Amino acid sequence: MKLVSVIIPYFKKKKYIADTINSVLNQTYNNFEIVIIYDDPEKNDLEYIKKLVSSDHRVKLIINEKNVGAGMSRNIGIDKSEGTFIAFIDADDMWKKTKLEDQIKFMQSESINFCHTTYKIINERNEFCSSRRARNFFNIKDIIKSCDIGLSTVLLKKEILGSNKFPDLKTKEDFVLWLKLISNNVKIYGLDKELTLWRKTNNSLSSSSFQKIIDGFRVYNVYMKYNMVKSIYYLLCLSINFLKK
Repeated sequence: MKLVSVIIPYFKKKKYIADTINSVLNQTYNNFEIVIIYDDPEKNDLEYIKKLVSSDHRVKLIINEKNVGAGMSRNIGIDKSEGTFIAFIDADDMWKKTKLEDQIKFMQSESINFCHTTYKIINERNEFCSSRRARNFFNIKDIIKSCDIGLSTVLLKKEILGSNKFPDLKTKEDFVLWLKLISNNVKIYGLDKELTLWRKTNNSLSSSSFQKIIDGFRVYNVYMKYNMVKSIYYLLCLSINFLKK
């Protein structure tokens, strides 16, 4: 069994983090390490996190000296990881028990390097809101107008990352990484199984429309190096597709 490194950035998610960690610890595929990157300089929850993970040797806790954001924290986690595979889960999301097992089997049977899954969206009270269905993305045009990959559903082989890392954005940082990988001929496969619960919270950065607009423009203009007109066009497409969901 190949080792899977599960990367969890943490910033003020005390209400949910125990459920998140337990959903990983309870996986049927048990050859994994958890790398938690504590990114809150106030350190109010640090002792709580330490207590949560103290009894399991598979958990590494990395404490950032200052707040660097989720994307940069994931990069730190990747650098400290030892697994053949990398999985990501945010500190308020959860996995179904067979999530890693199902993805590993799918990736090995199809000889693929990157897999994401269908996921269910829940609210702060664990109530069902909607779902997103996983599909394949084989080139830039498949994904450029809409980021339809749930970060907490992703499992990939570490070797395909190379020098590619998450950019310094508050939102959409995962979108940039997926675009970079596809640009490097990495094919992204969707496993249409509902294996992840993605939590939508009112105070999260992902719920900030203004921040999404700013970062969405930077995705196209700064990272994809599109001109102003082309960047605005794709930003409009991205926004319209988001509203349709």
